[in-house]
Amino acid sequence: MTTDNKALIQVKGLKKHYNYGKLKALDGVSIDINKGDVMVVIGPSGSGKSTFLRSLNLLEEPTDGSIIFDGQDIVNSKINLDEFRQRMGMVFQHFNLFPHKTILENLTLAPQIVRKQSKAEAEKRALELLDRVGLKDRANAYPVQLSGGQKQRVAIVRALCMDPEVMLFDEPTSALDPEMVGEVLEVMKELAKLGMTMVCVTHEMGFAREVGNRVVFMADGNIVEQGTPEEIFDHPKSERLKDFLGKVLEA
Repeated sequence: MTTDNKALIQVKGLKKHYNYGKLKALDGVSIDINKGDVMVVIGPSGSGKSTFLRSLNLLEEPTDGSIIFDGQDIVNSKINLDEFRQRMGMVFQHFNLFPHKTILENLTLAPQIVRKQSKAEAEKRALELLDRVGLKDRANAYPVQLSGGQKQRVAIVRALCMDPEVMLFDEPTSALDPEMVGEVLEVMKELAKLGMTMVCVTHEMGFAREVGNRVVFMADGNIVEQGTPEEIFDHPKSERLKDFLGKVLEA
């Protein structure tokens, strides 16, 4: 199977069931993710957003369906999982930095071990990326010395140090104090401008409207509606989406 001219990832009939099928976290999700897309996934809690995102790099093993990445069905083939995951950066709600290592050591560990980069090469790249997010002066600090927003920017840089083709963000600002959300979203906006393919699960509707070129609304384990930010926020079609927006935009 091969992708079309634009689709970097093709998701077909993706299912994730628990408890012998009684709980359907994903129930037949199909969508194409094109190169350069900034796809923002929104929806109520329990709608399957994070399960969908985590399935893209097989942190969740699908019950059924296909995920075709760059022409290869990663669900059913005997892929080298570590090699594949190098191509997809993942940023979680929590930063998961090693507390006993400096920021620079956190950033250079995986490139040296997994990509076999020299220490000098890994440090050069890490410092370039830290500079881009305004944290080069914190390279020798420890995670405990950083704010939540700074830690999350470091977590984004850590993913970028592996030079991924796709960045996956699982509610990257949900664990932050409100005043720190903006600094993380700014980094994500810059990545979008640079053409990075991104899939982001978020509750930040302003970010979805401003930065996403595609917005996907999920509920009950499936995609209910998708479209441009204007189509989703200004001209919602389904009652489910209208109800959701009525609640979150008034909050």
